Amino acid sequence: MIKVVIIGDGYAAADLVRILYGHEKVQIVSVTSADNVGRRFSEVYPSLTGMADITLQETDPSQLKKQGDVAFLALPHGLSVPVVAELIEGGVRCVDFGADFRLRDVNIYKQHYLLDHERPDLLQEAVYGLPELYREQIRNTRIVANPGCYPTGASLSLVPLLQNGLISTSGIIVDSKSGVSGAGKGLSQTTHFCHVNENFKAYGVGTHRHAPEIEQELSVAAGKQVNITFTPHLVPMNRGILTTAYGELRKGVKPHEIREAMEDFYQGERFVKVLPHGVYPETKWVYGSNYAHIGIYVNPDNGRVIIISAIDNLTKGAAGQAVQNFNLMLGLDEGMALQSPGLYP
Repeated sequence: MIKVVIIGDGYAAADLVRILYGHEKVQIVSVTSADNVGRRFSEVYPSLTGMADITLQETDPSQLKKQGDVAFLALPHGLSVPVVAELIEGGVRCVDFGADFRLRDVNIYKQHYLLDHERPDLLQEAVYGLPELYREQIRNTRIVANPGCYPTGASLSLVPLLQNGLISTSGIIVDSKSGVSGAGKGLSQTTHFCHVNENFKAYGVGTHRHAPEIEQELSVAAGKQVNITFTPHLVPMNRGILTTAYGELRKGVKPHEIREAMEDFYQGERFVKVLPHGVYPETKWVYGSNYAHIGIYVNPDNGRVIIISAIDNLTKGAAGQAVQNFNLMLGLDEGMALQSPGLYP
């Protein structure tokens, strides 16, 4: 059995425990917390009663590196770097849910997270954990930077088109709507029931921290700098992200080439499903699953390309993708514990 430690006890950690409970190669040996030390994990999340009765402990890397083979870190930004540094020195491979290893440029990290990166040398080693793009690199790394939930939906929608030079690198718009669990477990006025219920709003307009992460991956795909307009929205639902990405056909590109490129790119991919012509995804179709559904529309008159993707922000956007990365790192079947379809209705 592969011994796993989980650092953090927020919503993503809860979804991770839910998934790993069904993983035949995993033993969860410890889960840590800042606020619930001494309580059973199943007290914090009663849905996991009988499956996760482990007692939450403090985060002590010196002890954790003696207990686990792999660590999942579900911590706020800025807290993962020293923990990861100590764990990998002890031979523990790490999957980090946070932002500390996603951005390759330390200056961009400081600009958006207002922190100096403590270990820029480790950024050279860390691999961005989107398996559909970096599968082989993930197999051989000690550190996986699990992508943000918004960048997962946006990158899956646009990378194939930019990589194949089918859409312009300018004028790209990414419009995303997320369920409230994307804000995390902490209480705030903006996620209070009275604020969210019967309401729909944009937030982080022009300033959201996921924008540079999306631009980074799109720029790699395009082979040149890509700047986007990214606007996230908060929707009164628990979980899920629907992303609508807009681009322009490059001169000489035919509308049918968009669908052909998407289908070719994701041919054989287990967790990305390109939907038939005229079918557009809904968040409920992927609820609780590690799948991404993608719909395609190209306006032949004005060359506007519209790609719509749906993921579960806590699963393909966090814990499920982390397990997908874990499976790759350990040489296991990539889909272990992740085969369940979305819960519907």
